[in-house]
Amino acid sequence: MLKSKSEIKKIRKQRIRKRIRKKISGTPERPRVLVNKSNRYVYAQVIDDVSGKVITSASTLEKEIKAQLKCFKSKEACTFLGSILAKRLKEKDINTIVFDRGAYPYHGRIKALAEALRAEGIVF
Repeated sequence: MLKSKSEIKKIRKQRIRKRIRKKISGTPERPRVLVNKSNRYVYAQVIDDVSGKVITSASTLEKEIKAQLKCFKSKEACTFLGSILAKRLKEKDINTIVFDRGAYPYHGRIKALAEALRAEGIVF
């Protein structure tokens, strides 16, 4: 049975996500930051895996980011997103996290987001 390229990519991403999620999980003291990308926007969620709740989230789709940027999927947008997410984490008194890059390589936009979080004082 032949599979399309998109179906093969989808299966490969699921396998990578499953392998990564076996190794990391978030706690109330050290939540997991999950990064997701679409073709237009970047999303980040802070998740407590023990209770299964999202603590806070941020995306380049929000009004305060849209007002300041032209392109929402650039490295600059991810850097700005990282600084906003770090401020929201500090408001909730969270200083240490576990970074979950999903199925994406630690490169480009994902790396820019992570470095912006580190620059704001978040430890991981």
